Amino acid sequence: MQRSEQIKQTFLKHKMKISDAQAQKFEKYFNFLVEENQKFNLTAITEFEDVLIKHFVDCAVAVSKFYGKVLDVGSGAGFPGVVLAILRDDLQITLVDSLNKRVKFLNELIALLQLKNVEVFHARIEDFQQKQSFDTVTARAVANMSTLCEYLLPFVKVNGKAIIYKGAEFFEELEGADNALKELGGQIEEIERYNLADMSRAVIVLRKIKSAPSKYPRGGNLPRKKPL
Repeated sequence: MQRSEQIKQTFLKHKMKISDAQAQKFEKYFNFLVEENQKFNLTAITEFEDVLIKHFVDCAVAVSKFYGKVLDVGSGAGFPGVVLAILRDDLQITLVDSLNKRVKFLNELIALLQLKNVEVFHARIEDFQQKQSFDTVTARAVANMSTLCEYLLPFVKVNGKAIIYKGAEFFEELEGADNALKELGGQIEEIERYNLADMSRAVIVLRKIKSAPSKYPRGGNLPRKKPL
């Protein structure tokens, strides 16, 4: 079986239908990821079936929850932002990453896949200027929940959403994020749990119910050093 066909069948197995063109883009994505990963570390997951399930399908689980202008914070190798762009050409997606090598990779990947609905910014999120500009913001494998609230919620419009991908430890993290949610105007709207291969996963949806104070996110790495 050709890889693009295997990609289609794997998505279908997880109740997601993708086109031939989308499957081909995912195949190109995988090939480019593995090639570039040899030059600098983008992901520890490099086997085809592992990338397919643990990156591509995992990112796609929440695809229907996104709308409008999307911000992916700490996009890294493009998870979930580039996956969303392949699957949803109606979204306008902004990727932000603080490392130049990853930004270079993302720009080359976007050109390779001929994605017209994505732009990339090289910036620390504390220095990013577009507060309250996005309908949905997201992050995957970036930080704990309290820190993520500070990274994400200031950039969401009131009534917009933050969509966060987490592993099995999410409940304990959520309990520790109560103060951050209150301070930054967030409210838990939905938690969707699911299993992929040997992984227990969750997508947490936060609703922005009021504006966050303008001082957030704080500089000096304080969201990580001293979470709210």
